[in-house]
Amino acid sequence: MADAKVIPFDDDRSRGSGSGSGPQRSGRRRGAGGRRGGRGDAGAGELGEVQRLPGRGPAAEDGPVGEDERPVDRPVPADEGGLERRVAAGLSFLRRRLTGDYEVDDFGYDAELTDQVLMSLLRPVYEKYFRVEVKGVENIPDKGGALIVANHSGTLPLDGLMMQVAVHDHHPADRHLRLLAADLVFVLPVVNELARKLGHTLACAEDAERLLEQGELVGVMPEGFKGIGKPFSERYKLQRFGRGGFVSTAMRQGVPIIPCSIVGAEEIYPMIGNAKTVARVLGIPYFPLTPTFPWLGPLGAVPLPTKWTIQFGEPIPTDGYPPEAAEDPMLMFNLTDQVREQIQHTLYKLLVQRRSVFF
Repeated sequence: MADAKVIPFDDDRSRGSGSGSGPQRSGRRRGAGGRRGGRGDAGAGELGEVQRLPGRGPAAEDGPVGEDERPVDRPVPADEGGLERRVAAGLSFLRRRLTGDYEVDDFGYDAELTDQVLMSLLRPVYEKYFRVEVKGVENIPDKGGALIVANHSGTLPLDGLMMQVAVHDHHPADRHLRLLAADLVFVLPVVNELARKLGHTLACAEDAERLLEQGELVGVMPEGFKGIGKPFSERYKLQRFGRGGFVSTAMRQGVPIIPCSIVGAEEIYPMIGNAKTVARVLGIPYFPLTPTFPWLGPLGAVPLPTKWTIQFGEPIPTDGYPPEAAEDPMLMFNLTDQVREQIQHTLYKLLVQRRSVFF
C-alpha cells in the first residue's frame, strides 16, 4: 500500500488539473488545494495474480475489447474535493488570524478579513434582502484615486455598506471603496473595530487626501446626520452638502468626483418622529421613532425589505483646474452645487422608473 500524503493547511501552491478554484481576487491568500494525482496501481494478490480495481480496463495482454465491453470512465463530480479544500482554507485562515500572520494598512484596513468574512456576511443582505440593482459601475475608473459622493438616508447607515458591496462585487477591476465615517462610528465598541477592518476612516480632509494620493476609491456622504436622520416626510430631498470640503479635497489631488444616487434606503426605517430628550441623554444625534421601533422592541429594529437601486453617475473631472483653484470659495460652491444637483436629478429619475417600494 502506498504511503499516505499529508496536505499542509497553509500550502499556497497551485494544485493539479481539475482541483483548482479559478482566479483569485486580488489580495486574497490561496487556501489548501485538493489531493494530487490518482490512486496507485493495485499490488499483486496472494496467488501472484494482478488485482484489478473496479472500473479499470483489462491488462494489455488480455487482448482487444469489444465495443460493448469497453469500460466507461466514471464522471468526476464537479465539487469532488471542494469540501476538503474549503475546510483546509478555513483552517489556514483561522491559523493566520490566531497567530497574527496577516496585514492591515495604516488605517486599520484588513483586506483578507473584508474579502473572506465581512463581505460574505453583508452579501446576503445586499443580494437577497434588499436585492440591490447597480447601474453605471463602469463610470468608476479601473485605477487611480476617485471620490464617490452619495446621498445619505435610512436612519441607520446601511446605505454606505451596500454601496461598498456594490463596488466590491461589481467593479471589473475588483476595486475596494474606502468610506469616510462620522466620529460617532469610532467611539462605539465593536462597531469601531469592524469599521476599521472594512476600510472606513475618519471623515477629515487629511485622511481623505492620503487615501486619494495612494490611488484609493474614497466614498463620502456630505449630508451627514442631517441626511440620515431626516423625517420620512422629507425623503429623497437632499440636505445641505456642507461647505464643499470634499470638492476641495478632490481638486487638490486632481481626482474625478463621481456622483452616486441611492434609492430604497429611505423606506427601510420610516422615521415619523425624533425623541430629542432621549437622544440628548444617550449622546446621539437623534433617537428615531418609526412605525415599529421602539414599540416592537428588538423586532422593530429589523429594516423593511425594500428594493434598492444604486447608480454611479458620469465623473466630474477636477484635474483641469490650477492648484490655487482649491482655495476659491465661489468655485467650490459651484462645483458642490453641480454634484448635488446631479445626484438629486438622478434620484427623481430613478423614483419615476421605480415600480414599487418593495418590488
